[in-house]
Amino acid sequence: MHIKICLSVYFRNCGWFCSKTCLNLAISRIKLLQNKRSLHLKQMRKEIAQFLQTGQEAIARIRVEHVIREQNIWAAYEILELFCEFVLARVPILETQRECPTELREAVASIIFAAPRCSDVPDLLQIKNLFAAKYGKEFILAASELRPDTSVNRAIIEKLSVSTPTGEAKLKQLKEIAQEYNLEWDSSNTEAEFSKKHEDLLDGSKQVCSGGAISQAPSRQSSLQCPPTSEPNVISSRTIQQGIQALHSPNTASKKSLSSPDEVEHSIKSYNAGQVIDSKETRSQSSDILERARAAIASADRASAAARAAAELANITFGPWKLEEGQSPKG
Repeated sequence: MHIKICLSVYFRNCGWFCSKTCLNLAISRIKLLQNKRSLHLKQMRKEIAQFLQTGQEAIARIRVEHVIREQNIWAAYEILELFCEFVLARVPILETQRECPTELREAVASIIFAAPRCSDVPDLLQIKNLFAAKYGKEFILAASELRPDTSVNRAIIEKLSVSTPTGEAKLKQLKEIAQEYNLEWDSSNTEAEFSKKHEDLLDGSKQVCSGGAISQAPSRQSSLQCPPTSEPNVISSRTIQQGIQALHSPNTASKKSLSSPDEVEHSIKSYNAGQVIDSKETRSQSSDILERARAAIASADRASAAARAAAELANITFGPWKLEEGQSPKG
């Protein structure tokens, strides 16, 4: 409450005197900035004309965006200068009325909207603070945020926008520069460049990622299905080794029985070699995987049967010798 009373006293005594000073400073500063920007624009347009003359259209297409931006700011400053002069002439009306007059709403709201966007004119921020103390925070927010009930000038909004100029606007500006400097410039390449529809890289990356996920899915399925083919091979090799170790003995009679396990081992090794080659070629086919698994199981069964046969043969061969050795002491 105390702050509001102090602000009201401040405005009665020197508030609007300061606002007149700020408005006069803003007007003079805007005029000075317009003169500087006019010289800078002429220099930029001359450089673009040289680029067009030397065939460097790619650089000219980039530089013309800066020209359009500078022209928009110059036009916005011109409108703001008129609004500041209009408000300066109506300061006595602002002093007598508590609410903002209807005929001044557009000028006041446009100055409030442009103040933070025109850093070259700090006087506009001081004027904005004076309006905030006079009309309240909600009035300032409505103009700054472009609410539906605001009265900000549409040309100010467009000129101070940070959006990229369209291809038509850039082509029009290039043609005006070429005409201004009497250049015989063929604009067909530039028109074709501006008419291109560039692809959205974000959507493309999503498609690439989805394609990668799809391509990885079969490999994961094959990796999950491959172990059943490898496990029977491991089991069959172990059973073969055990059978061979059981058959190895210093007796010559048991060496004759090694022919059948050797043949089995050789056949399984050749089958495994063929299986590796086939798995590289047809890994993605589930039917081949099942057939290989069945063949591996069958080979394991054959190997175990051969091992049992070799063991039985060893028992039959060495059985009579054990009996004779056991009866010799009695005789």
